[in-house]
Amino acid sequence: MPKLTSLLFALTFLLLSCSDSNQQKLVVYSPHGKELLEDFAQRFETAYPGVKVEWLDMGAQDALDRVRSERANPQGDIWWGAPAPSFMQAAREGLLQPYRPSWAGAVDSAFHDPQDYWYGTWVTPEIIMYNNRALTAESAPQDWDEVLSGQWRDKIVLRDPLASGTMRAIFFAMIYRDYRLTGSTAAGFDWLRRLDANTKSYAANPTLLYLALSRGEAQFTLWNHPDVPLQSQTYGHPFSYVVPKSGVPLVPEGLAIIAGAPHLELAKTFYEFVTTPEAFIYAAQKYWRIPARMDLDFSQFPPETNPQQFPALPLDWKLYADSSETWMKYWDANIRNRGKKD
Repeated sequence: MPKLTSLLFALTFLLLSCSDSNQQKLVVYSPHGKELLEDFAQRFETAYPGVKVEWLDMGAQDALDRVRSERANPQGDIWWGAPAPSFMQAAREGLLQPYRPSWAGAVDSAFHDPQDYWYGTWVTPEIIMYNNRALTAESAPQDWDEVLSGQWRDKIVLRDPLASGTMRAIFFAMIYRDYRLTGSTAAGFDWLRRLDANTKSYAANPTLLYLALSRGEAQFTLWNHPDVPLQSQTYGHPFSYVVPKSGVPLVPEGLAIIAGAPHLELAKTFYEFVTTPEAFIYAAQKYWRIPARMDLDFSQFPPETNPQQFPALPLDWKLYADSSETWMKYWDANIRNRGKKD
């Protein structure tokens, strides 16, 4: 009897080992947040039994840096989410695998790479997010320049921009307002210096940002629109938002297959899976994401995702891709935590 038990155990272990070895793994790098990533990973695993999606939630810049560092031995398959300039830079460096999705013709030419290295999935407005226990829709800043007022000294918390695509896009937009007229970054960096003077702290990750704002350690931040209803309605955070009067950065969020992806065909399948009309409608209804595709039935989308409520600031994404890294290094070396001293 003991021999039979041992034999059955060995056979069971062998079957489980074979099952594990046959399971395919897809690795996804993304800044889209654990809620959305876990949700879509489970949906994909349900649709494709035998597949395990391993997602790593990280800042957009961290994702780019990781893909760079793994160039000689790629570990990831899909890079899902980051401002378009991050993908432009990655394409120039040969870090992406070209892929033309089935819906390629439904996206504006500004929202994809001409050689199919990346495509835009969502368009993300950047706004002013505030603690609605401390401020009201009327008392919160109504435009970008209002956040520089002395009344907001130590009332602002910001996500550390070195790792955040959202903050890099906002900083770039503030510099570009004058740069496009004068060709000089001086006024833009002065704006960031005055913002730094009012900033109480820089949060190392989004979770710490939400905690600081919800606890009243600061009264508002500059952030992305989808996270406001997500955090308030899902977790009960006291967050509301203001759409700045002068306009907002509308940031195309990209999707790409990583060059040398270990599971290329599975990556293509995932690429198509998260960009179907049904997936876009689901993401809008549950995560307030605004789609880049223009061939969808927008009557099925919630009003919060109506792009007409977000007037766009003029931006040059090629300039962003070419200059953002240099500009952020200057900010880090010469402005961060120095505004109160100047």
